[in-house]
Amino acid sequence: MDGRTAERHRAGVRLTPMGLQITLENKNSFFWPMEEIQQSKNFYGEEQVRLERGGKTPEVLLLPSSIFLKRIKEISPEKKKRFHPPARRKSWVWVVILSAAGVLGMTASLYLWGIPAMTSWMAPYIPVSWEERLGRSVVDTIAPVEKRCEDSAQSKKFQEILNALGSSVPHSPYKFRVMVVNSPAVNALAAPGGSIVIFRGLLEKTTTPEELAGVLAHEMQHILQRHATRALLQHVSMKILLAAAVGDARGLSYGLEGAQTLGMLRYSRQKEEEADREAIKMLITSGIDPRGILTFFETVQKESKKSLKLPSYLSTHPDLEERIQRLKTLTAHAPIPTIGLLPGYDWRNLTNICPSQQDP
Repeated sequence: MDGRTAERHRAGVRLTPMGLQITLENKNSFFWPMEEIQQSKNFYGEEQVRLERGGKTPEVLLLPSSIFLKRIKEISPEKKKRFHPPARRKSWVWVVILSAAGVLGMTASLYLWGIPAMTSWMAPYIPVSWEERLGRSVVDTIAPVEKRCEDSAQSKKFQEILNALGSSVPHSPYKFRVMVVNSPAVNALAAPGGSIVIFRGLLEKTTTPEELAGVLAHEMQHILQRHATRALLQHVSMKILLAAAVGDARGLSYGLEGAQTLGMLRYSRQKEEEADREAIKMLITSGIDPRGILTFFETVQKESKKSLKLPSYLSTHPDLEERIQRLKTLTAHAPIPTIGLLPGYDWRNLTNICPSQQDP
């Protein structure tokens, strides 16, 4: 190609130590000095070498790769380094592929091991005041004021149960509080800093104060062990990591947006077992019958079998059958208190704390 038109011309090429002697079919010939020849990027496959001579619209010569490289090596060994086979470009493809694989591998390693290890190390050093602010953002998202069921007389009963449970951890840095959401979902969750959100559907499933105390003790342990804080830290850290990987600086401004997903986060089996185990200890130390949490799960399990639908609270706690068996083992030799929790109180008053209305 002569650099002036898009027309291609067949040519004969003779290699010399000084350059290329090119003869066209019309017998016109010209000479390319070796020092003026550049090898450009090739888009024609591995079989051809693309050589250029000139400026913005250069003359172009396409040569059989294997023949040209072999002949240039024979005729001008000192200049053969200026030219290379197009196949070498494949190595760059593999470099890109391997680099991408390395980035993905590093990201996966950080997600599976690095970030959990980092959050576990950081969690004990996070100020309680910071957890409380994070917890407020969770509660404002999951339990907005207009959906809360608030009754000063009944709310005192929640606080009595919390005070009884809190007697087993007198030096706890958290001030525990319960908020009830007017929703039929059978669910509960612990927010960082001490807030526990109970959904009306779960409260209505309880038949005794001991059953609710068992659920509250479990959620309190998630807070005391900082499981919720670690889960949110890991969630937000992963979003920041992925944002950094794709070069999206906005990922650094996600902030507390991860708090909105707390209700969907699943704790590991190890953390769930730890929360159950420590909850049973808390109940026994507080003088509350720990079998309440067992009867609650057994009741809900029976109802879920009838409806063929597992409640939200149980769907985020895997291996329900195994969990019930574990709770039976943990409570088998627990003492039975002589006085029940909230003696003389009609439990139906608390389960009806939410005003009668159509489910949202």
